[in-house]
Amino acid sequence: MLFYWVFNIKLFRFDANEKTAKMLRKTILVIAGFILFFSGKSLAQDNSLGTISDEGRAILRAMEDSLIVTADSMYTAYIPDTRPAYCERFVKQLIKALKVPNSYKYPFDTLSKKINIIYPDDNSYRIFNWNIQPTPVTNRYYGAIQMPTEQLKLYPMIDYSEDLGKNAADSPLAKTKWYGALYYRIITHEVDGKKIYTLFGLNGASPISNKKVLEPLEFTDNGPVFGAQIFNVNSETAPGNRIYRFIIEYKKEVQASMNWDDELKVIYFDKLQSQVNDPNRKYTYVPSGQYDGFKWQDEQWKYVTDLIPVQSLKDGEAPSGEKPFNAK
Repeated sequence: MLFYWVFNIKLFRFDANEKTAKMLRKTILVIAGFILFFSGKSLAQDNSLGTISDEGRAILRAMEDSLIVTADSMYTAYIPDTRPAYCERFVKQLIKALKVPNSYKYPFDTLSKKINIIYPDDNSYRIFNWNIQPTPVTNRYYGAIQMPTEQLKLYPMIDYSEDLGKNAADSPLAKTKWYGALYYRIITHEVDGKKIYTLFGLNGASPISNKKVLEPLEFTDNGPVFGAQIFNVNSETAPGNRIYRFIIEYKKEVQASMNWDDELKVIYFDKLQSQVNDPNRKYTYVPSGQYDGFKWQDEQWKYVTDLIPVQSLKDGEAPSGEKPFNAK
């Protein structure tokens, strides 16, 4: 499965010349053999997490230095067509590092300045997450979930966002499929006695628009499942059905907020509007200056309109003092 994580076939959908395509196909065979050999049966093991040894820590420090060098090339190689090859190398090195017993205890503090490494507040897993640009208009997202076990237990995450199209909000994803994004926050709740995590992510895969996503994550006996009907919002494409993930899409050149306000205990996001008054052209959406949001009630995210109402004041009239929030 890790083979598909690194080389989802969608990687070849960008406009590459024949020589580049042949090079990428050749590297598939190399990386597949490497990952299958080194991952082995570790995905199925579930040993309790122990203490990382001094020797293991020293090995991981050296490996982290190598990962940083490769990450720099993966992001900024002068010839963009070579970036997938550096990404392959990065994946090899990362898997090899995570095979060190109890590697979950190693924080990768320096590497976290190059890629996203994010934990929930209960420290029950961590996500390694990054993206590369094989062409000036293409983003490819990568990720893996590491569980806190002595021997490596790793779930690959395959970027499946392009395949979902207009149904992106309407489908749960399992068996390594994932709506690709860069995650920047995780919030934990319980639903029916089971923990569910709301992940905040950015997807900039379109050349003309960006998306921000609220992605529920739940762990089952068969592994992680992305997407859950915990939003009291109905689908645009399947009326009467609730969405599985919440997505806002907006014009590439603008900034739109979606984050958590810890004082108000709400998710807030920009209320968007089309510059050309066409709700079907999401790439024309820009912030309106108002905010909507979600509040957790009755084991679900309940939509809140006009989270912070805009006050219409007469000349000389003072604001009423509604509590502001830090919109980022």
